[in-house]
Amino acid sequence: MPQLLNARDYRDAARKRLPTALFEYIDRGTEDELAIDGIRKSLDAIRLAPRILTGHAERNLQTTVLGQQTGMPLIVAPTALAGMVSHNGEVKLARAAARMGIPFCISTQSVTTIEEVRDGAPDALLWFQLYMWKDRNLSRKLLERVAASGATTLVVTADTPVGPKREYNNRNGFSIPLKYSVRGGIDVLTHPHWFFGVLLRYLMTTGMPTYGHYPKEFRSAVTRPSVSEAVKLENLLKWDDVRQLRQWWKGKLVIKGVLSLQDAIKACELEADGIVVSAHGGRNLDIAPAPAEVLPAIAEAVGHRTEILADSGVMRGSDVLKYLSLGASSVMVGRLPLWGLAANGEAGANALFQMLRDEIDVTLAMLGLRTPNGI
Repeated sequence: MPQLLNARDYRDAARKRLPTALFEYIDRGTEDELAIDGIRKSLDAIRLAPRILTGHAERNLQTTVLGQQTGMPLIVAPTALAGMVSHNGEVKLARAAARMGIPFCISTQSVTTIEEVRDGAPDALLWFQLYMWKDRNLSRKLLERVAASGATTLVVTADTPVGPKREYNNRNGFSIPLKYSVRGGIDVLTHPHWFFGVLLRYLMTTGMPTYGHYPKEFRSAVTRPSVSEAVKLENLLKWDDVRQLRQWWKGKLVIKGVLSLQDAIKACELEADGIVVSAHGGRNLDIAPAPAEVLPAIAEAVGHRTEILADSGVMRGSDVLKYLSLGASSVMVGRLPLWGLAANGEAGANALFQMLRDEIDVTLAMLGLRTPNGI
């Protein structure tokens, strides 16, 4: 795919291939989309000064995150319904991530189960993102499955106490559960690559996609509402729930969605192994600060006590290094891998990760640095 040279090229390709409703669900923010704009401006404002005449013939992008050696300071962020972007999308992302030696974080709301991802990508470094269900016992059983599949790290998304106001979803008729409509049907039929390559393949094999991790007795197609209160997402999480998870989960525990110093300190007090300084990609709270604005103070205060990750708004390899320069040890990317999947399936994801790796490498070379840790 030589014509896809940067993230915006992949985004444009995804826009052409995906139904408008699905593309905008992935691509856009919330309310007036000020947060997305602010995240981009905060990253664009950062400048990194190069050191000259350092004589590094090559760079080593390997780093360590939560005790795992990774091929570069990148983690594939959890994204709901990645399997709707490309057939078996979660498996494809896991394989692409494994080739680069980076972790892939599976979402509670993925189409494919963690067991299926493990079977399809046996060498993948698997993490798991948890949305707690109302029935805590069902969540605990899910974590037992996750542990049995070899996931090393649990990422608890803590920044979604209510559903955000995404007006474009209403205009596009997009919702979970998906609803049939004339407008939606036209949208799908005018994107035949997605209809034949994704939706029809599911319908002809496994049927309408479902949330794969939901217990079988509560599982339903994404076109049907949940039939039980038990598997509705718990919107009233408290710090006591983190204490409970710390007892249930024996691997690494990461809290995602931290934007305040107070919450970062609290996470350390509860012995979280890491935090993700994240604005949810600008998709939740439109008046939230950009991660780049709060990351330095958080890193200075608790960086010696817990691992600090960051996400939101990455479009270039240089954005990854900017977050590292502010105190993060590694960076999550969510939209970009989905754009790669949409553009050309697993090959598209491979190419996108390689593009980011090349951009990180070139930027390090220009900065006169041999490793990302030197930033």
